[in-house]
Amino acid sequence: MASEDEAQGCCGEAAASCCNIEGIVSVDERGQMVLPKELRDKAGIKAGDKLAAVSMRQGEAVCCIALIRVEDLARMVKGMLGPVMTEAFKD
Repeated sequence: MASEDEAQGCCGEAAASCCNIEGIVSVDERGQMVLPKELRDKAGIKAGDKLAAVSMRQGEAVCCIALIRVEDLARMVKGMLGPVMTEAFKD
């Protein structure tokens, strides 16, 4: 029987309330995947868009993979590091 931690996965209970199964993705022999059209439409993902694959780990194993638009990731990093950098370089 799985322990309580294993049953929750690496994202925990809090993440479960915001997660949905949007579709099933298969990986072909070349390692390529296709996101279902309905999901691409909902997310506004178009051909040529760049997505960052961000992994979450539980020990050494990757348990979750999230795709984030590169522009959104850059905005998040700037939002987190901007105030830190401003404070670090204050006169």
